[in-house]
Amino acid sequence: MSRRPVSNPLALAVLASLAERPMYPYEITTTLRERGKDDSIRLNFGSLYSVIKSLEKHGFITPSHSEREGNRPERVVYEITEAGKVEAAAWLRELLAVPSKEYPDVEAGLSLIAMLSPEEVAALLCARLASLDAEIRTRDAGLTGAAAAGLPEIFLVEADYRLAMLRAERAWIDRFAARLEAGEVGGQDGWAEMARLRAAGASPEEIEEVVRRHLPADPTP
Repeated sequence: MSRRPVSNPLALAVLASLAERPMYPYEITTTLRERGKDDSIRLNFGSLYSVIKSLEKHGFITPSHSEREGNRPERVVYEITEAGKVEAAAWLRELLAVPSKEYPDVEAGLSLIAMLSPEEVAALLCARLASLDAEIRTRDAGLTGAAAAGLPEIFLVEADYRLAMLRAERAWIDRFAARLEAGEVGGQDGWAEMARLRAAGASPEEIEEVVRRHLPADPTP
């Protein structure tokens, strides 16, 4: 992925909003929330102002005019520049076409499961399955309801994608947890032995010896 002048995904949402019409910051926030974009993009009103300042600094947006309602403070209305339109289109094309390395929390947790016992990991993953099932039901019902209400599919693609990813995660977790419970995961015997030694207060040297016994002499692929 290219290094962009402003890399916060919220900035792209701001540019997309201003490509429709000039808006003031609070209007951008409410518009994104009304459209459910806060489910796909981290939307924080405090960080929005920082993003807007960065976009203005790089010439992607510019103040259009100021407005005042009654005794309320004056508010600045922003509009997108030609450079901003070019940046938004290039950024969106890259997001859609080029896979990027992400760091999901569950992937981080899976990379460190050897800290716990196989039995505990299996139980924790089963608990995760229950949470995933609840979220899948909720999101599936939401999509079905939106479609029944006549909302065109084009406005639901990110929600449909998220649901597909949840179902894929659920299927993988279900398979892996079942294999753990059946003792079928490669290296599980050594992992279980390390967990027993750790629970018994074994020394790091004793645990390291187990690792050496269960790993090939040269673990490099």
